[in-house]
Amino acid sequence: MSGQTPSTGDAEKTTDPVMGVYEAIRRRRDVRAEFTGELVEDRVLERILTAAHQAPSVGNTQPWDFVVVRDRDTLGTFAAHVAEARARFAESLPADRRETFDPIKIEGIEESGTGVVVTYDPARGGTHILGRHTVEDTGLLSAALAIENLWLAAVAEDVGVGWVSFYDEAVLTALLEIPSPVRPVAWLCVGRVSRFQQTPDLERFGWRGRRPLADALHHEKF
Repeated sequence: MSGQTPSTGDAEKTTDPVMGVYEAIRRRRDVRAEFTGELVEDRVLERILTAAHQAPSVGNTQPWDFVVVRDRDTLGTFAAHVAEARARFAESLPADRRETFDPIKIEGIEESGTGVVVTYDPARGGTHILGRHTVEDTGLLSAALAIENLWLAAVAEDVGVGWVSFYDEAVLTALLEIPSPVRPVAWLCVGRVSRFQQTPDLERFGWRGRRPLADALHHEKF
C-alpha cells in the first residue's frame, strides 16, 4: 500500500468531518452478506490499519501483525476450509438449534475480496514484559484492542468488517506460513458494503439476543 502514515500531530489538527466514536460503536456490525465486492482503496485500508496499529498494548509491545490477503486462490482455499468447519459445527447442534443456525451466513471471505489476518506474537518484547508478569492474557488482549480499533475505524470509513472464527488455527497458520510462536487470532473480511444492518445477524435470526446493560453491571462486588 502506498501513502504516508499520518502522525499524531496531523490527527490532532485535522478539520475533516469524522464520525463520532459513539456513532461508530452503534453502527458497527459483523458483516457477512452485505459485501459488494468492491475492494477498499489502498489509502483507506492504510488509514484503517494505522488506527489498528495505534491501539494500546501491554508494555508497549505492539504484539500484533497484519497480513493482508487478496489472492483469489488463497481466499478460495480458506473459504472452503471454513465451509467444512461450519458443517461440522452444524452437525454438532441439536435439531432445534441447527434449524436456527442453517440460514445464518458466517463469512464473506471471497465476497469482500480482502482478508486482514491479525496475529499475536507472545515473544515480542522479550522475556520481561511490563504489565504481563502476572496476567499473561494481557498480551492477547492487546491484539484484541487492535482489532477493535480496526473495526471502528472501518465503520467510520463506511467499510464493513466480518470476523471469521470457523477455522482450525493450524490450517490458517500453514496457509499463510505464519512462523512459530506467532499465532493467528482473527481473520477479518474487509470490504465495501451495500449497507449496515440495523440489527445484528445473530439477533435477527434468533440465535441470541443482546443482554441489557443492567444485567451486566455490578457495583463494588460481583
